[in-house]
Amino acid sequence: MSGLILQPFGQLYSWPNLLQAWRHSARGKRGQASVAAFEHRLEENLLELQAELRDRAYRPGAYTSFFIHEPKRRLISAAPFRDRVVHHALCQVIEPAFERSFIAESFANRLGKGTHRALDRLQHLARRFRYALPCDARQFFPSVDHAILLATLARKISDSDVLNLCRLILDSGKGVLRDEYTMVWFPGDDLLAATRPRGLPIGNLTSQFWANCYLNAFDHFAKRELRCPGYVRYVDDFVLFADDKCALWEWKARLVERLAQLRLTIHPGAHPQPVAEGLPFLGFTVYPHGRRLKRRKGIHFVRKLRALLGRCAAGEIPVSAVTASVRSWVSHASHGNTVGLRKAVLGGIRLRPSMGKQQA
Repeated sequence: MSGLILQPFGQLYSWPNLLQAWRHSARGKRGQASVAAFEHRLEENLLELQAELRDRAYRPGAYTSFFIHEPKRRLISAAPFRDRVVHHALCQVIEPAFERSFIAESFANRLGKGTHRALDRLQHLARRFRYALPCDARQFFPSVDHAILLATLARKISDSDVLNLCRLILDSGKGVLRDEYTMVWFPGDDLLAATRPRGLPIGNLTSQFWANCYLNAFDHFAKRELRCPGYVRYVDDFVLFADDKCALWEWKARLVERLAQLRLTIHPGAHPQPVAEGLPFLGFTVYPHGRRLKRRKGIHFVRKLRALLGRCAAGEIPVSAVTASVRSWVSHASHGNTVGLRKAVLGGIRLRPSMGKQQA
């Protein structure tokens, strides 16, 4: 029974858990209207959520969806703020049991991991091995199969009420990414396969966490069954390393079969390549002894910066908003060999005098 979630459902809707969930949900977003409105009647709103969860009467609200181009076109679906509080409350209860089973080479949405540590690990492996096989799952979030995910969660969650809440949240996003999914047929499918509930809304905390749960068995397959000596995964991007290119071709065939069990496919162009050619990963091209920011990432930020400067000049946003965006990009870009790029992008920026007056 080790690793099972045995705590009663009451822990999830306990006042300390809900209060902590609100704090995490509101962090960095307290200026948003929906967050401020919830905080204005904080105690009443949390007590209402607590009663709904306790009485098994909670039902998720509708998503607000919009497209972003950063730089790839993606449909983002935002749940109502009160639902985001519930997402945090749920994850705070169930995450520890799953976290113990995750491998060290999984870097997305985990405490002490993240983008830059994933890049560091990838570069470390690029110095150790001659070849790599970079892969990514096609249409990952739209493809996640609800029945497979629920079966995965049920192996760790013994509390039926907690599992029912997972099912409610999962059902609430069932059709959000329908138009983003292209049907893929797998061996043994019949016509009903097209109606299988699938899809995790991009933007949910639960979606990010459940992505790791969904691919955890695949991580163990890569490490234990393939015995891959070098492996890194960040959400649906993963890279296998070896000194033998033939081994990577064999592993590709086997991992395609294994991913089919999860109703996932990889992009067909994935192939072994020398690490010296550079590996595309998380917006960078990573070499054994250097990293370059992908050109499209630089172009995207230049366009974003121009738009921000225009809005600032018009008095729509403060200078501090431009500064925060620049600092965030510089912090990210500085993890590559981008000194020249940063000078080229930022060297010519001059805030107009009118901007400063508007902040007075």
